[in-house]
Amino acid sequence: MAVVPVAPEYGSIKPSQKQQLLESNYLDFTNGTNDFAQQYLPEIYEAEVERYGNRTLSGFLRMVGAEMPMTSDQVVWSEQNRLHIAYNDVTKATETTLTFALDATAGPGFVANVISKNQTLVVVDPATGQDLKVFVTDSVNTSATLATITVKPYTAADMTALSATAGALKIFVYGSEYKKGTTDSDIKSVTPSFTQYSNSPIIIKEKYSISGSDTAQIGWVEVATEAGASGYLWYLKAESETRLRFEDYLEMSVVEGELVSGTSTLGADGYKGTEGLFAAIQARGNVINNFTAVGGLGSFDNILKNLDTQGAIEENMLFLNRQTSLDFDDMLAGLSAGANGGTAYGLFENSEEMALNLGFTGFRRGSYDFYKTDWKYLNDASTRGATNGAGEVGSGIDGVLVPAGTSTVYDQILGTNIRRPFLHVRYRASQADDRRMKSWLTGSVGGAYTSDLDAMEVHFLSERCLVVQAANNFVLFTASA
Repeated sequence: MAVVPVAPEYGSIKPSQKQQLLESNYLDFTNGTNDFAQQYLPEIYEAEVERYGNRTLSGFLRMVGAEMPMTSDQVVWSEQNRLHIAYNDVTKATETTLTFALDATAGPGFVANVISKNQTLVVVDPATGQDLKVFVTDSVNTSATLATITVKPYTAADMTALSATAGALKIFVYGSEYKKGTTDSDIKSVTPSFTQYSNSPIIIKEKYSISGSDTAQIGWVEVATEAGASGYLWYLKAESETRLRFEDYLEMSVVEGELVSGTSTLGADGYKGTEGLFAAIQARGNVINNFTAVGGLGSFDNILKNLDTQGAIEENMLFLNRQTSLDFDDMLAGLSAGANGGTAYGLFENSEEMALNLGFTGFRRGSYDFYKTDWKYLNDASTRGATNGAGEVGSGIDGVLVPAGTSTVYDQILGTNIRRPFLHVRYRASQADDRRMKSWLTGSVGGAYTSDLDAMEVHFLSERCLVVQAANNFVLFTASA
């Protein structure tokens, strides 16, 4: 016998076997003049409008680094110092003597006087560019904090031609000279030194909670989340966004992190902080202030000259905000103009079409290769891009130059030299507990039966820190008024 469907009566509600809007499915509008007696339903858009596009900010560290476990409260690494002997801030005490301070700032890694008799030096006057080759006749420490070396120039009677301004000179050893039949008893042994750095992980937490009653009031929304999930979600959509926000915090906390200083009261409260990427570069790296205002290509060439004095790593990555990225494009576009007013396409494989594409993603200058990309974290209005509007200077950070590849360091735990990416994250983990990215449920709702709380709580936790090795090869672009 055929089943004849019964037309719904006015105002009745009948369930549907599928999630769809039918004549028999009416909505309850309790906050207006509409009620169950309403005959016509409004036009409903099920899909959530993605008006901000991809809202997640993480991904920077996945591009340039790695993640590795650790078991301790602190990660310690050592970085090599320079090979050759050099001192800055040298003073010409007399026309035949030079003095310099014996402290951590006196030279690159040397805190003692390791210049020996019979060594030969180059004395440089940075103010005039003049240099003088001298022979060391004596080298002593006149006090616990001051070294004095007596010299005789090779091409002059004394050092009259050099500046007498205190701390204005620089010196470095380039060799030695001995007479026939002499001993080497005056040579000072140089013990290689290294610089040790450390960082500590911080514990990061987040939580999402929903009561048992609210879990039963389902409102379907069709979504496509940044994490790749798609379909219909109800209250777990909020849980999904909490997870995405927490994953962003995992990166943001080690990029922006600061150590607690002596002037802060947080130390007395038991907090220690962690050294983030920006703080590490400001403390041990290179900072370029207001890149655009100081002269475009000329300013960038100054960066290259400084990189030459550091590790001279050939491949580097530029992560920039929108304005600085455009400044680089303008700088590179100007290089295509010919010397006689024509257009030279040689920089673009002699392709006019390529020359007119002004969104440069990679370029070579000198002996360095650079790969440029926008860093969303510096553009997003809810993070560093919040102050990039008209008439605003910016968030203080315009971009960062990160060297590609790996560095060799001495691992204090393993007792050997190891290769690590210049940027990498260390997280706490052991056989009993992996704290890279933990999540768990508590309460008495949604499958969790751990307490009498009439709610479902989703917990997130991580414990991590960032290791910035060889920060002298990094460049931070900052803004100023």
